[in-house]
Amino acid sequence: MKEFTPTSYTLRCVATGREFPDEGWSLDDPSSQVPSLVRTVYAKRRLEVGPEDHGIYKFADWLPVKRMLKGSSAPVTYKSKGLAGYLGLENLYITFNGYHPAIGARMTTCSFKETEAYSVCARAEEHTDRVLVVASAGNTARAFAKVCSDNRIPLLLSVPADNLDALWFEQPLDPCVKLICCERDGDYFDAIHLSNLALRSDRFYAEGGAKNVARRDGMATTVLSAATAIGRIPDYYFQAVGSGTGAIAAWEANMRLIEDGRFGSHLMKLMVSQNAPFVPMYNAWREDSRDMLHYDDDKARRDVEIIDAKVLSNRKPPYSIAGGLYDALKATDGEMFALTNAHARKARRLFLELEGVDIYSAAGIATASLIKAVEEGKIAKDAVVMLNITGGGELHFKEDKTLWYLKPDHVFPIDPDPEEVIAKTEALFA
Repeated sequence: MKEFTPTSYTLRCVATGREFPDEGWSLDDPSSQVPSLVRTVYAKRRLEVGPEDHGIYKFADWLPVKRMLKGSSAPVTYKSKGLAGYLGLENLYITFNGYHPAIGARMTTCSFKETEAYSVCARAEEHTDRVLVVASAGNTARAFAKVCSDNRIPLLLSVPADNLDALWFEQPLDPCVKLICCERDGDYFDAIHLSNLALRSDRFYAEGGAKNVARRDGMATTVLSAATAIGRIPDYYFQAVGSGTGAIAAWEANMRLIEDGRFGSHLMKLMVSQNAPFVPMYNAWREDSRDMLHYDDDKARRDVEIIDAKVLSNRKPPYSIAGGLYDALKATDGEMFALTNAHARKARRLFLELEGVDIYSAAGIATASLIKAVEEGKIAKDAVVMLNITGGGELHFKEDKTLWYLKPDHVFPIDPDPEEVIAKTEALFA
């Protein structure tokens, strides 16, 4: 790999303000009395963008990584003509995360989850006997599987059986990647529960989700891509959310860019959306409630079955936690939308027609929310707008390819025996 000097940083608890060193995989501040995210505080307050061939690591000044892994690509931001003209917007910028060689986008898993995976895995110790555990509704698993396979990092994935068709790859994976799943009719929350059972064994360690600063700072490269391409912080940020982690990351990147001093001093308005009828965060936000509202488990599972954007189906998102999505929306005077499958499908067809590339359902929800915001007169025609396309280009990538699918090593019931889970998952890495 290329020569690389990691940037130095500390961690700061959002709730307490306490600053402390990263012990290597710190996910929270043990002294905090309330649930809280921690943030990275980088020694380099001014971002120096590295060479393009560094992939995502061209933003390494603001990534908590120990090394560069092979195979990464950075998000690509360009000024829209087609969709912008259709909407009557003069300054619509699209940050594309996926596979679209015509614009230089080469994420082969076709998802911005690569930004998380390349950051998280590069934060991990290079030589360890412990196994990283990731629970996913699909796209995250595909990204982590690719990164870990290419870089020989032991990985245990937990994915709902209904989402296994998302685990496609150009070639077979290294056997360091193993997969377990919960039986059919389970959802993302059930996959999380299954992974938590495996984590009772000291053989495994949790990726950490939104609490992992590497995950958020990896996702934040979408905003770094936009701001450095545009030359300023956007006025509006559009993204569909399942956990809200990407929007939290956008807010955090925004604050770092303000500190940098070269990109503006304003907070962009977060415009986030969910896929109806699965809208737990939208419902809480509409009630101006920091706490999530009650959501019956059976109804949640039925709602997940309905929505196209399965990746947006987190029932326990980091919404209420200090520094979470509620705080991000409040700080930025943000808004939240609820869009249906029909809205997303129409938006996806429009994006393909006007921008020349297919996008995923979640990105369709984000695009639909932008269309809705323009129709409702919420966006001035000269406003600088960032649309985060979190996944797309799968049709481009799969063209003329024979794909390989990752199959589960074990399938467990929705409420499995904990000891059986531990025994069988440990045996996978014996």
